[in-house]
Amino acid sequence: MDTPFSLACAIVGAGRLGTALSAALRTAGVSVEGPLGRGADGSGAEVVVLCVPDGEIEAAAAQIGPQALVGHCSGALGLQVLGEREGFSLHPLMTVTDEGADFAGAGAAVDGTTEHAVQVASALASAVGLRPIRIAPQDRAAYHAAASIASNFLVTLQAAAERLAESAGADRDLFVPLVRATVENWAALGPQRALTGPVARGDKATVARQREALTERAPELLPLFDALVEATQRLAARRAEEVPA
Repeated sequence: MDTPFSLACAIVGAGRLGTALSAALRTAGVSVEGPLGRGADGSGAEVVVLCVPDGEIEAAAAQIGPQALVGHCSGALGLQVLGEREGFSLHPLMTVTDEGADFAGAGAAVDGTTEHAVQVASALASAVGLRPIRIAPQDRAAYHAAASIASNFLVTLQAAAERLAESAGADRDLFVPLVRATVENWAALGPQRALTGPVARGDKATVARQREALTERAPELLPLFDALVEATQRLAARRAEEVPA
């Protein structure tokens, strides 16, 4: 097998990821059935990709016939949930909403019980424009936590900013260019050089005024604000040590 393009694939799980991955594979010219509902046996497929919740992977894998190579899309779990069979994992490092996802250029954590399985996972990832990188089982929880901080928690943080901005009569659109520029600076320069603002420059008076405003308008955000100030102070200290004046 030189490429998965010649293999018949099936996607089990008709949620956001299963729907988006099926569409991307089909667009890439891969023969794919699905997304199929949970409990499907993947009959007729040579490769079955399980896009089901982590807690359902083991049961879903048990439904797949022995003719197919089975993979799951969990970022946090290893391969033991697939049972005693050849299998792989393929976790697209991309947020997927109801509107779908663009996988081109994003990363993908892959692993396999055999080198053949790793090759299939990597080739499937590459087919939809993902960049595969092998993540060992003992590193997957840390990798997935990093992904949650980078993506999920960023949305939570922006929701907090939006909540406070609304109290000042400013809407979300006003902050979008700032957020985009900040992310681009972080990507290009790294955290130390991208860091700006009152904590970074040691302006304790401004930080105190900000905290007072939160106390009055959104006290439920104070624990988050305090934790972020403390973490930003540590980052600013590292910046002072590592970045020349």
